[in-house]
Amino acid sequence: MLAACFAAVLTGLSLAGCATFSADGGFDSVAEGARAKLGKDVKWPRNESEQAKIDAQVAASLEHVLTADDAVQIALLNNRALQASFEELGISEADLVQSGRLPNPRFTLRHAGAAGQYDIEESLTINVLSLLTVPYAHDLEQRRFTEVQSAILASVVRLANDTRRAFIAAVAARESVEYREQVQSAADAGAELARRMVAAGNWNRLDRAREENFYAAAAQSLAQARLAESAARERLTRLMGLPGQSPDLQLAHPLPELPPTIAAMPDVDAMVMRNRMDLRLMRIQLDELAHRLGLVKATRFIDVLDLGPARVLEGARSEPYERGYELSLQIPLFDSGAARVRKAEAIYSQAADRFAQAAIDARSQIRQAYAGYRAAYDIATRQRDTVLPNARLIAEQDLLRYNASLVSVFDLLADARERIAAVDAYTNSVRDFWLAQSELDAALLGNYALLGNH
Repeated sequence: MLAACFAAVLTGLSLAGCATFSADGGFDSVAEGARAKLGKDVKWPRNESEQAKIDAQVAASLEHVLTADDAVQIALLNNRALQASFEELGISEADLVQSGRLPNPRFTLRHAGAAGQYDIEESLTINVLSLLTVPYAHDLEQRRFTEVQSAILASVVRLANDTRRAFIAAVAARESVEYREQVQSAADAGAELARRMVAAGNWNRLDRAREENFYAAAAQSLAQARLAESAARERLTRLMGLPGQSPDLQLAHPLPELPPTIAAMPDVDAMVMRNRMDLRLMRIQLDELAHRLGLVKATRFIDVLDLGPARVLEGARSEPYERGYELSLQIPLFDSGAARVRKAEAIYSQAADRFAQAAIDARSQIRQAYAGYRAAYDIATRQRDTVLPNARLIAEQDLLRYNASLVSVFDLLADARERIAAVDAYTNSVRDFWLAQSELDAALLGNYALLGNH
């Protein structure tokens, strides 16, 4: 028993010697992962000076027209919720360092006396079981620390993806407002012509009602588009960590043109095993539970064991102390620890089943995201190559017919409205394509709904 105690003390002392805080707090691996996956910088300001540098960098970026990459970089530097998640590293590292510290010894004194006779017991004990399990506990916390690093990197990637999608939506909303303003202008012209035609007695009430309905619908559509743009810009500014919707926020537009070709269907199995951050995180958690299960099994019978030197005096002060040791342990008479083991086994089996299902879901998500990406590209290219040219051709032909007095000015206005609607539909299809590409990128990297729970 004493030899085992001595060995445990040596092991604990060796761990205590290396249980110190790191210089970077575990953040360097997160920053390197962000650069590898996103090509972007993330920073963790620890003092006012570092925060001031980030604020200056963000302010400088906001002075020019922002691209999607600019918006993502600002969000990664300026989003306070992301900054708050970095503090999880400090919490986890504190637990890691604490797990390598030796347990404090406990001193016990019992003192009684009467008529010059004394009964004194003194003991100094240490939790031997804690010493014996220090390596296991430290290893568990090391795995937990790695898990926190992976979860934070997932938060970085998730924020980048959300910001890129919000930027695309905001730019598309701005373009939609511009096109609807053109429709409104056409409606204004039509309404003015209608008033003149009615005044001249050349129109009946039905024609006038139709034109007024179109004018009202155009005005309502423009109001809705402006509201959608406001909401899209608000979401973008929130993700970028800006204090309010700045009217000076300049977004590059229009959206990028469609690429000449799109990527082929990725190797789903390879992408799942190599890139999915949620599966990697679940794998770390599964390993952690396996080690925790081993610790529970190792301590199922005895989970309290204190040992240390003791001395006892019974009699007068001049009498010598009796010296020995005190051992305190919990006898597994009623509780053999079977319930704790069974619970740990069930938790591990549950995690293993969830991991297996997550791998199946990941493959399906990638296939589904690619199908949406492919379909969005086909729709947008058809809109660009067929619908837009036809709308332009119809407008040109009707203009010739108008010059020949074969159609009315209202027919020309209707053609203009249809052409504007076709351009607006094309803009929306381009937006949907870039959003679908973002969705595919997200599916290749991980299930963000799942990662958000960690």
